Amino acid sequence: MGEALDLARSAVAEGDVPVGALVVDPSGAVIGRGRNTRERDGDPTGHAEIVAIREAAAVLGEWRLEGCTLVVTLEPCTMCAGAIVAARLGRLVFGAWDDKAGAVGSLWDVVRDRRLNHRPEVLSGVRAAESTALLQSFFATHR
Repeated sequence: MGEALDLARSAVAEGDVPVGALVVDPSGAVIGRGRNTRERDGDPTGHAEIVAIREAAAVLGEWRLEGCTLVVTLEPCTMCAGAIVAARLGRLVFGAWDDKAGAVGSLWDVVRDRRLNHRPEVLSGVRAAESTALLQSFFATHR
C-alpha cells in the first residue's frame, strides 16, 4: 500500500485526484502500476485501477489476472469494480472507503455480487487513515 500511496501523491502534481493502484502477481512482483490520469489525459476511464490492470495484462500478455492482487488507495467505483471482476483478479486490497461512489460495499457491492461469474477476496481499510487524509487534503484545495 505504501507504493500505491506514493503513486496517489504523484497524481496531484497534474491536478488529478490522488488515487494509486498496483497489481501484484502471485510471486509478489508488481506487474502493473497506475494513478489517476483523467485530467492529464482527458480520459474518463483514466482511473488508477484501470491503468494498473491494463499494464498488468500487457506484462502478462493475458487478460486473465487470476491469482493476482489489486492494491488501491480508494474503494473502487462501479467501472473499476466491473474491471476487477472482468480481469478475474484474485484479491482486492483497498484503503479508504468512498461513500459517494464506492462499489465494494459503500453504495454497491459489485465484486461480491453472487450473480456474477467471479468474486475476488476483499480486504478493506488498509492504511485507510493515510488514504483518507490524502484525499481530504486534495479536495480542501480543489473545491
